[in-house]
Amino acid sequence: MATARSRVSPVPDKPAATIDTGNGRAVAIADYHAGIEAGLRYERGVELPSNAAVRLDRVLELIDDTGADRLIVLGDLGHRIGNPVGAEGAELDDFVSAVTARVPLSIATGNHDGGIADRYATRERVTVHPSSGGTIGGPDNDAVGLIHGHTWPDRSVLSAEVICMGHEHPEVRLKDSVGGTRTAPVWLRGRLDRELIAAELDTTAATVEASLPDPEVVVFPAFNDRSGGTWINVPGQGFLSPFLPEALVDGEAYLLDGTRLGDYEQV
Repeated sequence: MATARSRVSPVPDKPAATIDTGNGRAVAIADYHAGIEAGLRYERGVELPSNAAVRLDRVLELIDDTGADRLIVLGDLGHRIGNPVGAEGAELDDFVSAVTARVPLSIATGNHDGGIADRYATRERVTVHPSSGGTIGGPDNDAVGLIHGHTWPDRSVLSAEVICMGHEHPEVRLKDSVGGTRTAPVWLRGRLDRELIAAELDTTAATVEASLPDPEVVVFPAFNDRSGGTWINVPGQGFLSPFLPEALVDGEAYLLDGTRLGDYEQV
């Protein structure tokens, strides 16, 4: 059986990873934030031309280049908190139509995905998982958990061998030799303390789940480079997920080119 680490393989220099589902290969992304330009205009008065066509082309190229038989979006496919309308709704419709013309689409509902289930759950070749997540692949701990990360995961997700999530938009702030700084998107990988999370859900779950090994957790960088990020190596920035960083064990950061930065807190 493939190891957890080999089942989720980042695509070099891309904020995406392939997932061995046991009977195929999916490609996964997180935090697409369709319609973000309209949101930035409304929320912050920032005027940016739409990048919708470029975003969609990047996704379709990923599907083609990886030979994937499914696309997984780990939440925040859309940007608007409420029902998608206007430019966002049009971009989402184009996205779903273009993707499903190639491969099936799985969406883990994120905190920005209001209305996504109502709009697409009954669409052919579309699967929408609830905010508590879902799984893909084999039964029990052979499965891969899929969750956005803004809520506590379902117990079925905790039984997976590896859990993929978004929501955090992880970045590191790096200093150069002359004191300058820059930020870079990163992958965050470690073990997820299954018992800690199960205990939060209910005490019976803690007893049941404690017999299983802790799953690996892979926190995806944001696909949309206009959506900002959390500097995970800067004190006071804080995590967005209710179970991170407390449930993260031995967390390490990796640049998109695969460079291992080590302990994310010490970068």
